[in-house]
Amino acid sequence: MNSTTNQEAWQQEWHDNFLKIRIRCSRCLYDEKTPNISFDHDGVCNYCRQTEQLFEEYPAGKQGEEIVNGIAEQIKKENRNKKYDIIVGVSGGCDSSFLVHKAKELGLRPLAVHFDNTWDSTTAVENIQRVLKKLDVELFTYVVDNEEYDDIYRAFLKAGVPDLEAPTDIGLASTLYMAAEKYKIKHIFEGHSFRTEGICPLGWLYMDPKYIDSVHRQYGELPMKTFPNMWLSLQLKWRLFKRIKLVRPLYHLDHNKEKTKDFLSKEFGWQWYGGHHLENRITSFYHTYFLPRRFGIDLRLLGYSALIRGGQMTQEEGLELIAQPPNVDYGLVEMVKKRLGLSDEEFEHLMTMPKRTYKEFETNKQLFEKLRPLFYVMYKTGLVPKSFYIKYACKQEGE
Repeated sequence: MNSTTNQEAWQQEWHDNFLKIRIRCSRCLYDEKTPNISFDHDGVCNYCRQTEQLFEEYPAGKQGEEIVNGIAEQIKKENRNKKYDIIVGVSGGCDSSFLVHKAKELGLRPLAVHFDNTWDSTTAVENIQRVLKKLDVELFTYVVDNEEYDDIYRAFLKAGVPDLEAPTDIGLASTLYMAAEKYKIKHIFEGHSFRTEGICPLGWLYMDPKYIDSVHRQYGELPMKTFPNMWLSLQLKWRLFKRIKLVRPLYHLDHNKEKTKDFLSKEFGWQWYGGHHLENRITSFYHTYFLPRRFGIDLRLLGYSALIRGGQMTQEEGLELIAQPPNVDYGLVEMVKKRLGLSDEEFEHLMTMPKRTYKEFETNKQLFEKLRPLFYVMYKTGLVPKSFYIKYACKQEGE
């Protein structure tokens, strides 16, 4: 079957499955197939209710601006005699690019930090260079060995789990803290926002260092020498003993994606890469092809639902968008197969073999739950995000 026929068949199947949904949140786009979902008497899902709590806990508008300004002033006071005030993680994407600009606007001296998993798109690399050059911000980059990292990806494909991007998320987090420790920086600006990215249910993505190690020990072939796995001992060292805090300014800012993209384009020559998280080639494959085809998971639901909750999109507009499957670049799919050394037959087997979950591997989930009181204190003191506490330290509905 050629790519055009394949795409047409997938579009029809996707639309048919879309029409089969019987229960959908009355407010957002999450439906009955969303992991650990429940609906109240108004038909509103538990993820919308969680977001309501986040809106209350992290106010935006004028109050949010004042909170962010206050954080920045305190950071500046604590770092008068240092070269840098703050770490800012950068990917070439919209949120992180804007965050570097915001840090400078606040009068901070940021050090940009990038985790290079060797799958960056040319657009992402150029975006990073353009923004940092104009803002006169230095860049710290950690690069993993490409063969080692490809071996990790192959291991996750062979394991039959959906969490292909867990190593990248863990690697980025480790790199941020490694740089913070190296330069004795106590605060990290991170670009995630529940206002525009939503809440990813446990079951669509799970990650922890023990899980990555377990999958790789069973299915990997090369030793992990350069991958910066964020072991629990390192988490506790960096967060609890080094007191390095993760700050998410976008929790408090009225961050409109479309306006931000226009601003970045005009100010820095920044380029849009076609979709949320698509600035990295393996991430683009993961979002547009791997998850939708292999597991029927559409992560566009996260961002669109967040925009609906925040009033930047209507539910009707979101439904119209998700009725059509993600736009697949079949040239990218072929590139992934070639780079990972997979024949057409091997790749097809990996796409159709029995599905598995993180629960079939060694993880830290039960330990995180036992340490819930500790993580609660760490969340309340800004040492871990609330999203980590809710998803990993608390037992989820339906588990």
